[in-house]
Amino acid sequence: MTAIVQGSLASDSPGGATSTRGLARILWSGLLRRPVALASLVYLGLVAAASAAAPLLAPYDPAATDLVNVLTGPTADHLLGTDDLGRDVLTRLMYGGRISLIGVAEAVATLLILGVCVGVVAGYVGGWVDRLSSWAIDIMLALPGFVILLVVLAVFGTSDTIAMVALGVLGAPQVARVVRAATLSVRAELYVTAARVAGLPTWRIIHGQVLPRLTGPILVQAAIHAGGALLAQAGLSYLGLIAQPPTPTWGGMVAEGSAVIDRQPWLLVPPGVVIGLAILAFGLLGDAIRDITAERIARSPAAVRSAKGPAVGQETVDDHSEPEPGSILSLRDLTFAITSNAGPATVIESATLHVNKGETVGLVGESGCGKSLTGRAVLGLLPPGGRIVSGHIHFDGKELTTLTRAAWRKNRGTGIALISQEPLSSLDPTFTVGQQVAELVRRHNGGSRRAVRERTLDLLRQVRLSDPEAVARRYPHQLSGGMAQRVAIAIALAGNPKLLIADEPTTALDVTVQSEILDLIRALQRENDMAVLLISHDWGVIRGICTRAYVMYAGHIVESAPVADLVDQPRHPYTAALLACSPGRAQPRTPLATISGAVPAPGAWPTGCHFHPRCPLAGPECTHSPIPLIDATSTHDTRCVHHTQVTKEGAHGRAAAPQRP
Repeated sequence: MTAIVQGSLASDSPGGATSTRGLARILWSGLLRRPVALASLVYLGLVAAASAAAPLLAPYDPAATDLVNVLTGPTADHLLGTDDLGRDVLTRLMYGGRISLIGVAEAVATLLILGVCVGVVAGYVGGWVDRLSSWAIDIMLALPGFVILLVVLAVFGTSDTIAMVALGVLGAPQVARVVRAATLSVRAELYVTAARVAGLPTWRIIHGQVLPRLTGPILVQAAIHAGGALLAQAGLSYLGLIAQPPTPTWGGMVAEGSAVIDRQPWLLVPPGVVIGLAILAFGLLGDAIRDITAERIARSPAAVRSAKGPAVGQETVDDHSEPEPGSILSLRDLTFAITSNAGPATVIESATLHVNKGETVGLVGESGCGKSLTGRAVLGLLPPGGRIVSGHIHFDGKELTTLTRAAWRKNRGTGIALISQEPLSSLDPTFTVGQQVAELVRRHNGGSRRAVRERTLDLLRQVRLSDPEAVARRYPHQLSGGMAQRVAIAIALAGNPKLLIADEPTTALDVTVQSEILDLIRALQRENDMAVLLISHDWGVIRGICTRAYVMYAGHIVESAPVADLVDQPRHPYTAALLACSPGRAQPRTPLATISGAVPAPGAWPTGCHFHPRCPLAGPECTHSPIPLIDATSTHDTRCVHHTQVTKEGAHGRAAAPQRP
């Protein structure tokens, strides 16, 4: 918690500005890499620059008439022609852009100031402030905006500034609603809670923690409403409600051109093209900003896994690979990469793993080693920018990497099911437990309403909930942690899966509830003859339920063996270090062993053995080239050239010596 508070304080001080500048760099780099967004920026920049510099660049005075050259069309003297009074069209476009773009800026500034302030305050403060703001927003959205705008012009006259400010006020409720929803999400983040616990004033939390996270949605709304404001300004000018002639405006030029369309239709083209392209450019910029801020990842076609075939990457999947005999799940040399703004980074490298039918296998390692990503790869739930570079995933005799997305979805629930780390987060707070379980039962099994209800209650009984009828009527917030985990298991069992991936199923549960959940998984595995892949960092959990286990470190499977062999005779320094760090192995009056350093991030893996910077046994031979898996025994594989020395020292050896201060 101390680290979280310190992080919050840092982000509110000059470090917070750094994160905001980082977001600005991400936005700019993302826009510059997208040709459509870049073209939009260039076009809007040229229009704005030409309008601002109109007194210097325009070839004529915007009000100067030449009755000899009327409705000439494009000529050498008048590049875009002249209007019905002989005025230069190019000059009037440049001067008209000043009025039109200033009006857009006034409208956007107004709606952002009002919308962002109301949305942030309503979302962050909550309570009666939120209710009152939501009530006012609903009323404003129900009012006919254009009618109100006409009333404002009738009362205050044909003022362009008043009209655009009124337009901004009418558009502010839409922005406020979007900002409020985003603020509610950010307010629930742990770092915001930590900042409040640290005693930071509300205004500093909003400025330092909340607003930087809202930059993306705010910019998207600004771009969208800028296009709408330009269209509204042109419409009001066309109707003659603002900026009366001879003042040049883009909408006014369209009106003038429409009056002489029978004699010179060309006059509609210059202002129409300028207005249309500007509105299109604002919309395209909004789309680009939305994509960049939503993903924060550049997703090129070569970096995204194909939806209709094998992964696209440096290597291709060999369809002729065979699964491990007798296995329900078999991973062979699986390499998985994620492409981000910094470039592609391998997160799982040459992982080989198999789970036999009816077997419980563990996958153990520190946070950040790639355990959960391995489970997601099996389920086909690739994160943004993720792709399978090479290797194979066989499930029940099928090669999953060659399936379409629709075919992969069919395996989820019925073939492979998942228990996530946080059961309360995986349950929808707006539906009861019974409704959520019944939805999965209906999808996978069908049947009448009565049959679905009976199957739902049967699943809740199967996970040992004492009063299934009462639990089915409850909402997720009315459940304890253990009950929520049991409901998550019931949902996973709704499709009668052949393989259950349990990702940290006992996280945040007390010891007694942990034991009950493990006993439940063990019993269900026997009753349903179901294979289980248990992902955990807790050796006590692995020993209590698994027959075999794989140890993962920095994207590598570094050791695999029956659990008893791993515990009694580890053959990799990392496994020995993890075992020595287990609280159950602590010696009286002796500091608990720790592993110095941290797991390296993908893209920053060291050459050779990934563990060698933290390993006391590392030598030059560990740093030159990748270490292959070695068959230490017929059932024991390790990725260590010093495995015999690790065996002699045992799990309490110096591979897990206490970290010196």
